[in-house]
Amino acid sequence: MAALSRRNRRETNIWPGFVDALATLLMVLIFVLLIFVLSQFFLNNALTGRDEALGRLQGQVSELADLLALEREANKELRIDMSQLSAQLQSSVSTREDLTSQVAALTRDNTATKEELAAKLGEVKSLTTDLDALAALRDEMEAQIAKMAGKLDDTEGSLLKERELSESARAQVALLNKQLKALRQQMAALNATLEASEELARKQKVQIANLGSRLNAALAGKVQELARYRSEFFGKLREILGHTKGIKIVGDRFVFQSEVLFETGSADLGKAGKKQLTVLAKTLKEIASKIPKKVDWILRVDGHTDKVPIKNLKFPSNWELSSARAISVVRHLVASGIPSERLAATGFGQFQPLDKGKTPAALAKNRRIELKLTQR
Repeated sequence: MAALSRRNRRETNIWPGFVDALATLLMVLIFVLLIFVLSQFFLNNALTGRDEALGRLQGQVSELADLLALEREANKELRIDMSQLSAQLQSSVSTREDLTSQVAALTRDNTATKEELAAKLGEVKSLTTDLDALAALRDEMEAQIAKMAGKLDDTEGSLLKERELSESARAQVALLNKQLKALRQQMAALNATLEASEELARKQKVQIANLGSRLNAALAGKVQELARYRSEFFGKLREILGHTKGIKIVGDRFVFQSEVLFETGSADLGKAGKKQLTVLAKTLKEIASKIPKKVDWILRVDGHTDKVPIKNLKFPSNWELSSARAISVVRHLVASGIPSERLAATGFGQFQPLDKGKTPAALAKNRRIELKLTQR
């Protein structure tokens, strides 16, 4: 019996140690799970910011690509215009050559006519002794001279017209040559601009890749840095206010139940609520003095109500009541020394409940003020 009694005592003494080990293991698992959830949340915020930055950079690359396409299209149109002007120039050169040939032919005809006239005049001089023959020949020669003179006038008029046309053609050719030279200069400038744009696009692609890497590193660093100060801030608040009824930490938020700060249906802070917020402001100022200036932090104050509707002259709906409560908290924090630019007030009304039940406990859980230390 004595041996049995000792064995029972040993078994009874082993069991509490086993339970303590299981409880310790369970607490470690809960802690690891909490760390995993927090890391997932911060990683999601970091990835969201990086995607937005990459979206903006991709928009800039698209705009550069559009500009490059427009420059190429303009270059193509200029090449087409240059081809058309080259064709017109060749046509003008051909016209000039034809006009030159016509002028040469008319010049030869004029020379032949002058030679024929000189021969006739010689014949008249040789027949001066015979008056009758001379008169007849003179009449004949006068008629021929009149015809030749008319023909000569016509020829000289045509020659003048051809010369005017030739000069006009030369002017057109000179103008076309000048325009062609200007187009070639413009084309060279456009080619240089195009090459510079392509080189700039290549450099910007490299810069964008480097910027993405630096942006990811900077975002990760800022998230980790702010997370460290957030943990310190919530840790101190937990030490000071953690045992107060109606105040608790949920994830990355510090939650006040509305009854701690406000009377039912009111947005005016009570004495107890002001006291709690003054302690919070003091702790936040201590932490803020340690946060580097490069970390653009902000304390977001979110007001929430239950789904029981409210409607009066001051608060037509729960939205106005939740917003007014958040603003009251922000004003008290500003009065306690927190810079206005580091605070934001938001009212969510009844649209983000923690508990969708209809029990008094569920409704009380949804009436709350949440504080979140985050980046702007």
